[in-house]
Amino acid sequence: MKILHTADWHLGKRLDSFSRMDEQQLVMEEIIQVADQQEVDLVLIAGDLFDSFNPGVEAIELFYKTIKRLAKNGMRPVIAIAGNHDSPNLIDAPDPLARASGIILIGHPNALVTPFSTEGFSVLRSDNGFIELSLQGYDYPIRILHTAYANEIRLKQYLGEDKEVQLNKALAENWRRLAETYCDSKGVNILTAHLYMNKIGSPLIEEPDGEKPIKIGNADLIYSESIPAQIQYTALGHIHGFKNIGSPEQPVVYASSPLCYSFAEAGQTKYVNIVNTLPDAHATFERVPLRQGKPLVRKSFAAIDPCIAWLSENPDTLVELTLKSDTFLKAEDRKLIYQTHSGIVYLIPVVQQDNEDIMDTKEINLTQDISTLFSEYFKSKNANQAPNDDILNLFREILNS
Repeated sequence: MKILHTADWHLGKRLDSFSRMDEQQLVMEEIIQVADQQEVDLVLIAGDLFDSFNPGVEAIELFYKTIKRLAKNGMRPVIAIAGNHDSPNLIDAPDPLARASGIILIGHPNALVTPFSTEGFSVLRSDNGFIELSLQGYDYPIRILHTAYANEIRLKQYLGEDKEVQLNKALAENWRRLAETYCDSKGVNILTAHLYMNKIGSPLIEEPDGEKPIKIGNADLIYSESIPAQIQYTALGHIHGFKNIGSPEQPVVYASSPLCYSFAEAGQTKYVNIVNTLPDAHATFERVPLRQGKPLVRKSFAAIDPCIAWLSENPDTLVELTLKSDTFLKAEDRKLIYQTHSGIVYLIPVVQQDNEDIMDTKEINLTQDISTLFSEYFKSKNANQAPNDDILNLFREILNS
């Protein structure tokens, strides 16, 4: 049985003022092509389907079109759970209609899915946080423990836990109970969740840059050792880089986001994960690289000419550009940079300082003319760096207005 595991689509996400919708449309098409070419039997989307609780119309439309095509009109089950960026009620809302197309949307942790059938599969059994499916062409079932993003409030509401019970203990106990009840060696046993999970003794995984953090301190860390022994593969969402925090025998995988969503991810290859499973056997996986999306590049230059040359040669990129110089960036240089390249997200001018030239505190001669005084003041605030002609001309213009 083949499973496609993907996560962290963040549909509707922008990079500062830059829309990523065109890139997201292309990478969604690529994921559909991978699913079809690999002839996968089931698709798991492990949370952060959207980038905000109230996604725009374009993002919602792209999501539903994508999962409908992935489901192949009910022939292939698609299971999507909510992440910390998603509104659980928004994810749950279309579920009755989605089921007719073979799509199971799970917004809340410990949700109960009503059994149903399509042409390609049936939901045989269901419990809070658990479903068992029978797929056409297979004489064994697949069991899925599912945990949409669970914060303290949702945990108490849907798991009914006391205040004193920590998140990690509550989830571990819930998973253990479900696995012991339903997950024997006669079927495939999978866990999917959107949360921050780490391996005991390993360095803490850095959460995605610019993301809403879901690890607050270390009190509620969830460890991969909490996963029941019956689970053959765990499909996680939240961390944007591909990572197996489990073992070769029991993979616990962050599949990665489909695009680089911050400059901290610049240069990362993004993937979907193809999982091969059989009852009572170790799951294996093959990560498939995604090629769509503009590269995010961090570049630094010490002069304008090589900067302009590189920008001209790399037009189809999104750039965080640092320009180092011994004076402030001139208006004409700034204008030239933006005229040369349409994908500059951040322009960071850095004035290089020579420590030997940094001015000691000294008494200011107030009898000097106002322009000289302004220059002395400017130098005192900018590590002895004198204002350039643009700044001086602007000061004189203000002075004369």
